[in-house]
Amino acid sequence: MTRTAFRALARVAGTAATIATAAALPAQSKPAAPPKTSAPPEIMTRKFGDLGEGPYKSLVIRNAMVIPGHGGPPAGPYDIRIEGSMITEMVPFDPVTAERAGARPRMTGDRIIDAAGKFVMPGMIDLHTHIRTLPMEIEYVYYLKLAMGVTTMVNAADRGYVDGMREAKKSEANEIIAPRMYPLVSYGAGTSFSKLQLDDPALAPQVVKAMAANGNRVISMDPLGWSLELVTAIAKAAKENGMITSFHLQPANTAVTQAVRAACAGVTMIEHHYGYAESSLDGNTQDFPRNYEYGNENDRFREAGRVWTYANKERLLGSVVDSLLKCGVTMLPTRVVYEANRDVIRATALPWTEKYTHQALWNWNMPNPAFHGAYHYDWTSDDEYNWTSAYRLWGDLIFEFNKRGGRVAFGTDDNYIWATPGFSTVRELQLGRETGMKTLEVLKSATYTSAKTLGEPKLGLVRPGYKADLLIVDGNPAANLKYLYSFGDLTLDKSGAMVRTKGIVHTIKDGVVLENANLMREVERMVQGSRKLAPAADPVRDPFKPSGR
Repeated sequence: MTRTAFRALARVAGTAATIATAAALPAQSKPAAPPKTSAPPEIMTRKFGDLGEGPYKSLVIRNAMVIPGHGGPPAGPYDIRIEGSMITEMVPFDPVTAERAGARPRMTGDRIIDAAGKFVMPGMIDLHTHIRTLPMEIEYVYYLKLAMGVTTMVNAADRGYVDGMREAKKSEANEIIAPRMYPLVSYGAGTSFSKLQLDDPALAPQVVKAMAANGNRVISMDPLGWSLELVTAIAKAAKENGMITSFHLQPANTAVTQAVRAACAGVTMIEHHYGYAESSLDGNTQDFPRNYEYGNENDRFREAGRVWTYANKERLLGSVVDSLLKCGVTMLPTRVVYEANRDVIRATALPWTEKYTHQALWNWNMPNPAFHGAYHYDWTSDDEYNWTSAYRLWGDLIFEFNKRGGRVAFGTDDNYIWATPGFSTVRELQLGRETGMKTLEVLKSATYTSAKTLGEPKLGLVRPGYKADLLIVDGNPAANLKYLYSFGDLTLDKSGAMVRTKGIVHTIKDGVVLENANLMREVERMVQGSRKLAPAADPVRDPFKPSGR
């Protein structure tokens, strides 16, 4: 039988089999016609002055090298189509693909951005940050976060529960220029349960269900470590309601709930550095000095660094890591917010301070027992030594956990302790690299890993079907994380001349294209206006002012 005859016979046999099967099916089992779907909502393009515009019916980014977000290397160039808030198409134009495909028309749309020589990566997700209160303008934080790559954030509801939820809805509707927000709220916030009821583990399912009904996604567990039973009940109820839990393990309660116990109670993510060293100690509690008082933050942060100096390193990097991995917790280090502890002078003399650090934030950071995080008085060289040692061992822990498959997510806790928002985003990436994690792993932690931790399946990757939360970067951040700063970094062009890159030229959030240089212009304007808040005496700056000023 010839090949042609065989194919014809196969087609006839296949058709006959299909007809026979259909005839044998009872009438009620025939597939129903697909339901009619409503037309997608019309895309309305909005202009935000000269700060941004979008979303568009069709936005095309041409000639972009793409960092996908899942840890893979850059590839491309690609043409990327965005319709409304979603990536819908990506066409590669690398030499091999182009040779196979031959000549073909380029994408076109309502707006075209030529990204030749630039890199596109997913918007970053900051799983722990703050927006603080007046007199700092709320836009100050929003614009800095966006200009340096954060398109989604879990922000403490510093201005109150109602305000936090209202701002999140405005951002979701693209009524304001702001990252997507999932306010971090305390257990029971927005409900009518009493304090005694909130302390009852048996009521945790009801409390969490009420919080979920209010639209909450992330529950803060910070003060609850006094009861491991309560922590376990809340964590279980949160998972059952599609929520996550975030835990700052307060030293006041780590004798009851340290990192391993919290992880195995089902907590989603452990913030900061607390509870890890305590999990490795030879005893059950850390060695608090006789005059220690938890409410005194100078005591609290001093001892939080010193505890790492007598941690059992072998146990910490061995059985503690084993338990954290087994219980499936996520690490959320936020290293940048504690960096001042190892070098206060560096933290108070960063080059962007004069131009971009709001005076209200500076005032809150200056040594003052009345303000949270303003504890750098009587901060000695021994304290800085202990925190430098803590950073090394803490970094070893993060590296070991990540190396063995643990989930390391991304957060900054900025707007506290000399950590200026936006700039701290990039510095946090650098401090992740300092642990030994590879640069692509660090970028993955800030994008895909944080999206998975948050439970957002359409964030964190550059590919069709995902949200159009993107960064267009002048330079390859996989080669140099400093290219993500608003001021870029120094490099050499093809001719060998020294040039400074332009940072993230555009942040795209939900398909809205932002003009980052203009966002930074507005930040500078707010900061200069805030200088009227400067105190007559500044114990941090005064020693360095020129004579006569």
